[in-house]
Amino acid sequence: MSTAWRIGVDARRCIGTSICAGTAPEHFRLVDGRSAPRADVVAPAEVILDAADSCPVEAITVRDATDDRLIAPQE
Repeated sequence: MSTAWRIGVDARRCIGTSICAGTAPEHFRLVDGRSAPRADVVAPAEVILDAADSCPVEAITVRDATDDRLIAPQE
């Protein structure tokens, strides 16, 4: 199990629904109408996966911070 995750948001894909900020406000915020992570590297938390899986355009990625393995969204 990874001890740290890297959160990424593709601002070109994000359509600003704010589902991520509503699901995990401690990890996501809106900046100029687009999602942005509050921190690039975070401790693993199920709510982050919920936010990534809820994004309708799959703009959010969650990767293992040590080996860059994709954790979410699930392919």
